[in-house]
Amino acid sequence: MNLPNKLTLFRVILIPFFVFFLLLGNALDDNLALRILADLVFIVASLTDMLDGKIARKYNLVTNFGKFMDPLADKLLVCSAMICLVATKQLYAWFVIIIVAREFIISGFRLIAAENGIVIAANIFGKIKTVTQMIMIIILVAVAGKTPTFLYVLGQIFVWVSLVMTVLSLVIYIYQNSEVLKEQK
Repeated sequence: MNLPNKLTLFRVILIPFFVFFLLLGNALDDNLALRILADLVFIVASLTDMLDGKIARKYNLVTNFGKFMDPLADKLLVCSAMICLVATKQLYAWFVIIIVAREFIISGFRLIAAENGIVIAANIFGKIKTVTQMIMIIILVAVAGKTPTFLYVLGQIFVWVSLVMTVLSLVIYIYQNSEVLKEQK
């Protein structure tokens, strides 16, 4: 259990705390202190996403556990946050369904590729998608209501940017890896 793997597990452990603080903050009439606490937990979890990969590559600490668990931890963190934001009425369910559908499709592609001995690395568009989603979540958690403040407007811009990046990254991913779907003879 090396440092990158510990950071990944730490990210997973932070998810219930984030969910608890955000939903409790919402239940207590958008309690600002709890929303800030939720945001801080999410930011720390997001930073571990960046750190674990950099450390693993720099010090040659890449493991099969990390290859499996790191993307899973990312999906759990982001999807948990978005589901909570549906519960707080800050995101529409259809939006989250598109995000989750993309993740299932990519996971399916990776499974088929792995069966054929092909490893598909994340591309820059997927990384941009993740960053825009995380920024969107941080802003939306910080914005309790729908008052048209600068932060609210910025959050709405990131909602649409992250949606575009989600769809664009999926289309590019399928195009770049379409040979995975061809039958092997």
